[in-house]
Amino acid sequence: QVQLVESGGGLVQAGGSLRLSCTASGRTFSAYAMGWFRQAPGKEREFVASISWSRRSTYYGDPVKGRFTISRDNAKSTMYLQMDSLKPEDTAVYYCAAAPTVVAGRGINEYDSWGQGTQVTVSS
Repeated sequence: QVQLVESGGGLVQAGGSLRLSCTASGRTFSAYAMGWFRQAPGKEREFVASISWSRRSTYYGDPVKGRFTISRDNAKSTMYLQMDSLKPEDTAVYYCAAAPTVVAGRGINEYDSWGQGTQVTVSS
């Protein structure tokens, strides 16, 4: 497994932007597909986006398509989530996750390492 630490969460007004970061340690970062998930109070954990180890493939959940952008810098062992045009319904704890495979999708069970989460709150 790889150790993951998220950062960049906070409070923002609707329509604003935030960039989340996820820094990995412990294993070769480039060997993992990576993903972002989120969980709002009282709701199940929801897929946000994923990116392959090569950065060639990216996938997004329908609620964030066209507003969020996932990226990674393998040299820095860091993944990013640029979140634009934020809405109050984007409020959640955001988690990064690593999957020991080339490409990973929306299945929670594909991922074997998780960060502790970072809170994102969007006010209306």
